[in-house]
Amino acid sequence: MSQQVDHASNTSSAVVPLRGRSVVTLDDIPMTQILDLLDRAAYIDTHRRQVAHTCDGRVLATLFYEPSTRTRLSFETAMLRLGGQVIGFAGAQLASVSKGESISDTLKTVSNYADIVAIRHPKEGAALVASQAATVPVINAGDGGHMHPTQTLTDLATIRARKGRLNHLTIGLCGDLTFGRTVHSLITTLCRLGHVDFVLISPDELRTPEYVLERIRSSADCTYRETGDLNGVIGDLDVLYMTRVQQERFFNEDDYLRLRDTYILNADKLRAARPDMAILHPLPRVNEIAVEVDDDPRAAYFQQVRNGMLVRMALESALLGDELPGYRKQKEVAA
Repeated sequence: MSQQVDHASNTSSAVVPLRGRSVVTLDDIPMTQILDLLDRAAYIDTHRRQVAHTCDGRVLATLFYEPSTRTRLSFETAMLRLGGQVIGFAGAQLASVSKGESISDTLKTVSNYADIVAIRHPKEGAALVASQAATVPVINAGDGGHMHPTQTLTDLATIRARKGRLNHLTIGLCGDLTFGRTVHSLITTLCRLGHVDFVLISPDELRTPEYVLERIRSSADCTYRETGDLNGVIGDLDVLYMTRVQQERFFNEDDYLRLRDTYILNADKLRAARPDMAILHPLPRVNEIAVEVDDDPRAAYFQQVRNGMLVRMALESALLGDELPGYRKQKEVAA
C-alpha cells in the first residue's frame, strides 16, 4: 500500500469517549477521536432516518455574542435533526451582558436550562471561561481571532471527501491569515496529521501570526512558504482555502478598503489550477470568489456548509453520550 494514506486507516489506539467534556480547541482532543467524529459525520449523512431521534429530549443553547448566520443555523439544525430542541440568542444586545452580566454567570444560569452549549464571542479566551463556568459541555463556535474547532472539523471532512486523505497534500491558504481563526485552527490540526506543505498567500499586512508559523516549524514533516502571489502558486495546490478580509477585525476602515480586493478568484485564474484542486471557503464571502466559480466542479464551499451540519451533529451527540443507532456495529464490521 502507498504511504499516501489517511491516518485514519493506520491508527490503532482506542477511541476515547468525548461524553461530558467541552471542546474549546481541538488541540487536546486525540487524533483518533477527531477522525472518529469525521466517520460519525459520514455515517449520519447516509443514515439520516436512523439517527433522527438520537438526541430526543435534549436542549442545545446557542449563545452568539457576535453576528453569525451559517454557524448558528448549522448548530441549531444539527440538534433539530437529531431530535433535540434549541434555545438561545444571536447578538450581545439581546443578552443580559447588555445589563453587565458576566460570561461566567450567564453560563452558570444557562447550564440549568440546556444539556449542551455552543458559544461564539468576539474576545479570545471567552469560550474557555464559559467552559470553566458551565456544568454542561460547551462547544467553542469561534472566539475572536483565535480558534474555531467545528469549522476545522468541517474543513477536514470536506478535504477528505474531495481528496481521499488528509496528508501528503499541498494546501494554499489565501487572504486574511492574521485574523482568520479558521485558518489558524486548520493549520494547527493538520500539523498533527503531518506531511502537509502549506502555501501561505497574503499581503504583508495580513500575514500568518508567528505562533502559527512556529507550530508548522515544530512539526517534523510539515513545511510552509509565504508569498503574496496567488497566480504564481495556484498550479501547485491540491487545496485552495480562500478567506475574506474581515471588516469587523479592522479599526481603520481605510486599511480594510485597501486590502479587501487583494485576491479575487475567478475563472481566468483557475485555468492555471489543477483539474482536481478543491476550493474551500469558510463563508461568508464578499467578492474574493467570483460567482462564476460556483459552477466549477472544483468549488467545494457549499459542500462545506453541508459537512458543517453533519460534523456538528456528530459532535453534539458524542459530547452528550447519545449513541448513533447502528454506528458502532458498522465500525466493528468494517474493522
